[in-house]
Order: sequence, then C-alpha cells, then structure tokens
Amino acid sequence: MAATSSTVSNTENLMKYMKLDQKGAVLAEYIWIDGTNGVRTKTKTLKNPVKDYTELPEWNFDGSSTGQAPSDNSDVYIRPVAIFPDPFRGGDNILVMTETWDPDGSPNKFNYRHECERLMEANAKHEPWFGLEQEYTILDADGWPYGWPKGGYPAPQGPYYCGVGTGKVFCRDIVEAHYKACLYAGLQISGVNAEVMPSQWEFQIGPCEGISLGDHLWVARYLLYRVAEEFGAKITIEPKPIKGNWNGTGLHTNVSTREMREEKGMKAIEDACKKLGERNEEHILVYGEGNAERMTGEHETASIDKFSYGVADRGASIRIPRQCAQEGKGYFEDRRPASNACPYRITGIIMETIFGGMEGLDLSKAEK
Repeated sequence: MAATSSTVSNTENLMKYMKLDQKGAVLAEYIWIDGTNGVRTKTKTLKNPVKDYTELPEWNFDGSSTGQAPSDNSDVYIRPVAIFPDPFRGGDNILVMTETWDPDGSPNKFNYRHECERLMEANAKHEPWFGLEQEYTILDADGWPYGWPKGGYPAPQGPYYCGVGTGKVFCRDIVEAHYKACLYAGLQISGVNAEVMPSQWEFQIGPCEGISLGDHLWVARYLLYRVAEEFGAKITIEPKPIKGNWNGTGLHTNVSTREMREEKGMKAIEDACKKLGERNEEHILVYGEGNAERMTGEHETASIDKFSYGVADRGASIRIPRQCAQEGKGYFEDRRPASNACPYRITGIIMETIFGGMEGLDLSKAEK
C-alpha cells in the first residue's frame, strides 16, 4: 500500500528545478542532533566541490530553537565530522554530519559523539565492529500505522514478519526508496525487512568500525525522514508505538571485537556479557526513552530489570547467535536498546563497560 497524503510534496514539479545548472556551486546539507534526540538540518552554498570534511567550514545555528541553548546565549556551533553524497540533489552536492559545540569551546550538552569518539580512539587496538538493527513504524497523517483500519486493528501478528503481498506489508515504496538513497550516499546499509507488527520495518547498518557506525546510522535516519516527507508519511521510532499485544521497536546492537573474532573468541564474548550484566541499570539509562513499555519480558524482549544472556535466545538481554557458539567465536547481540536510542551512547557505553572508562567520562549518565 502506497502512502498518500494531502501534504505530500509535488515531486513532479520539483524535478524540473532540480535539473537546473548550479553554475559550479555545491549545496552542503549540514545535519545535527537536537536537544530532543531529533534531526535538524540547514543548507550552505559552497563555491567548489569538496572531497573531505576537513575542507568544510564550521557553522552555527540558534540553539534556543532546538532545545540546546538559552535564548540569551543561543549560538551553537556545528563542526563537520563526515560527508556523504546527497541522494536528493545528486551531482557534487553533499550531506554533512556534524557535532554541536558551545561558544566556550566545550561540547554541547547533547553532543554524545565527542565522548564516544574518545573511547573508540582509546580502544582502537581492539578493532570494535558494530552493526545496528533500526526498527521503525510508518504512520499515516493522523498518526495511525499505515494499512491499519481507521480506529481499529488488523489481524494478529504472524503473517507480517518478512511478509510478501497485499495485506501483509505496507509502504514498501518508502522502504525501497530509503534503501536506494542509503546506497547512493555510501552508507553501510546491509539489509532491510518487514517486521513482526504490520507497518513496522527494519534496516541494518554495519558492520562499521568505531565511531563511523553512529555517523552512518544518524544519516540513515535523516534519509528515512526525508524520503517519508515525499510520500506524506510519518516515521516513528518510539519503542512501543501501539500498546497491547503488539511488538515494540528496538535497536538491536551487534558487537564484535578483534578478540571475539579470533580462535576461541567465545571466552571474550562471555567475559563481555558478564561485564554488561554488572552494569545493566547504567546501560538501561542510556538505551532510550520509554523502553520500559517495550522490555516487559514478552514480545521477544527480556525484562528491563533482569539481565540474562544465552545462545539463540531472543528473550534474553544478550543473544549469542548459535553459529557463533558452534564456531567458538564471532559476536553478540545486545537486544536491550530501544529504537529511539542514540547510537553514539549505545556503542560508547558498551566500550566503556567492556574495556574500562576514561578519566572525566561517564557515559552512564541519563543526562550530562
């Protein structure tokens, strides 16, 4: 079922303008994370194409309008950290992932990337790989899942997961468009699938090493929101968008270090699981808002206040894939993060827990 809305962009009319000559100019879409864990952007005109983010200038925005600064000292600075080809504008135009900084030269309160990168650099010898599974739900203009009866519910869960066919999947056009946009942008998107609840989907980012995972996932979220704009749909990453006997949405996090990938790496995996269990409460604090409604011990989740790990157990906090257990090496999947969690906070605290923290850093704080 295609998304329809009276607010959908008139793409056909737009395209004749998108083909106009830019006279050598390049449009750079600066992307940052705001004070509500949302995505904001603004566009800068550049005189020439760029090949690396270090060629780009620092910029600023009104932080009082994004929940990141008071009105009497509202300037927040955005510093480029990565660039990607722009799938909407094409050509030499780019997307620019940025960090937010305060005027005094310190990271903004909501700049979780800076701390994460410090931990990744300090533990680079362990060669951490991450792969995140971003679940989300597509809503109509009224905020109800696409394809669901107005004010009602579809048939119970069962036929929708990885489903094919009318009545089993909805808005595949949005999913396919987003997939292609991610590939064009050079993101490490490794797959997509329909999820257990109808109109619920998932895309996977990774494997990526270190800080790049967070960059790729945030840009993929931005692309998803932008694609949905053109179809007049809404995207929600709320952990429990529909109450009752319906699956929630998560951000399952796959983790592998050099030690885990080596022969007899299962010991490193199990040691990591034990350390993660000792800090369950600290992890839950930064694993997303509203996660208690999702992590009930039902619908393929563990209880939020009880830690467990096991082989092929989707009801555990940590799942070790059966293939990894058989081979004695590989990776583990942390199933606790909610779909709205920040990937920098997830991967950062995992590194902190497994390998130890750094002076002046504490990634377990719910807020700085």
